[in-house]
Amino acid sequence: MNEEKVRAKKARTGVPGLDDVLSGGLAAGHVFLLEGEPGTGKTTIALRFLLEGAEAGEKCLYITLSETEQELRDGAASHGWTIGDNIEVFELAPAESLLDADQHQTLLYSSDLELGEAITKIFEAFERVKPSRVVLDSLSEIRLLAQSSLRYRRQMLALKHYFARHGATVLLLDDRTSEANDKTPHSVVHGVIQLQELAPDYGAERRRLRVSKYRGQKFRGGYHDFAIKTGGVSVFPRLVAAEHRAGFARSLLLSGVPELDALLGGGIERGSSTLILGPAGTGKSTFTLQFVFAACKRGEKAAVFVFDEELGLLFDRAKVLGFDLEGLRDSGALHIEQLDAAELSPGEFAHRVRRQIDTPGTGTVVIDSLNGYQAAMPEENSLILHMHELIQYMNRQGVNTFLTVAQHGLVGDMKAPIDVTYLADTVILLRYFEALGKVRRAVSVIKKRTGKHEETIREYRIGDRGLSFGGPLDEFQGVLRGVPTFVGKAAPLLDR
Repeated sequence: MNEEKVRAKKARTGVPGLDDVLSGGLAAGHVFLLEGEPGTGKTTIALRFLLEGAEAGEKCLYITLSETEQELRDGAASHGWTIGDNIEVFELAPAESLLDADQHQTLLYSSDLELGEAITKIFEAFERVKPSRVVLDSLSEIRLLAQSSLRYRRQMLALKHYFARHGATVLLLDDRTSEANDKTPHSVVHGVIQLQELAPDYGAERRRLRVSKYRGQKFRGGYHDFAIKTGGVSVFPRLVAAEHRAGFARSLLLSGVPELDALLGGGIERGSSTLILGPAGTGKSTFTLQFVFAACKRGEKAAVFVFDEELGLLFDRAKVLGFDLEGLRDSGALHIEQLDAAELSPGEFAHRVRRQIDTPGTGTVVIDSLNGYQAAMPEENSLILHMHELIQYMNRQGVNTFLTVAQHGLVGDMKAPIDVTYLADTVILLRYFEALGKVRRAVSVIKKRTGKHEETIREYRIGDRGLSFGGPLDEFQGVLRGVPTFVGKAAPLLDR
């Protein structure tokens, strides 16, 4: 059976990114479980699932045991949605008379009678509407009514067989407030989507989801970050670089500075990654901007993602060096974005990068810096894995990637907070060194996978014309340690 026919049997959720995780959506005619603690976005996803069906002309039913119909409509309106005629909201709640002080029995109090009455009302609503999509919110109320795990499992099986017999695609919501460790629904339903909310020590909450079960269907495993914003939920599927490969011609790209190109053995090969490593103030961002400016002059587009510097300051500083970033941005040649690591998940960041790469003509991407990106990661090991996939993806799209890492210290022994040198194809090392009573800068290329490079160390200067380079410092020893020893007869340093 071809892919089109398989997808024709899927009920798309309408949630950006979630259908990709589910390989097309929910298998039509089956029952699925969407579980997560309160506030993880279950109702928002469920409403979007029904709205997607309603837009396709399907009849939909939302059965609520925990929220009122007005609360649901208000929640939908907060995202700019309207619950139309194709979506019936059935509010299964005690009648107003039962709220009288003299009345002690309500529909939501556990008893054999109340459980049977609740299930009967659910079936009656279904028979009346005859929907093809159903949301039941939530199982916690059914679990409380059932009182025992045996009765709860029997009711779950009864609901499953009833809905399956009528060919409806059903989404059961479970907030896990009554029995957090109860796995009864997992064994009954066709698939399980788990939502989680994480609270970092600093910054906004992080949300992620995982498909833990999907019978007879491949899906994208692992955790996937998602965000709830005005307009609904957006899921950022975990990036798998091996799934993406584009054909492109390998060629050497120049920086526009002959001495830098000579250091790099003639330039940077298209579809490779370059790491610029050095302490604060050595000009790592300036090096990346040199490559960005050269790419734009070639007629390509570039994207710069800045974690560490305010854009206004960056624009002013770059203009002094001869780089008109605002002009490039306004012309459409440059996309530049300032990111807040405290408000951004790694999955969303990868999604933003991919969106720019998908823009026709984008050939250069800068991430400045990985120190800021690390702040968005809960663990260093996860950062390495995320960066590996992201770099490999960009390499396979023929994009040149430039990464910066700020090392701790100024001179002498340097330590980087993260070691990604083995991931990059080219590593450019920047250093301070002291000579003749002045602090100077030196650059060397310590790694290049794609060809030969100079093994020399050159002094460089950052001035009003950008980067300027001197000759190889072949008459000094110990430049990279910060305090070199002069062993020559001439004075090869740049004239100040």
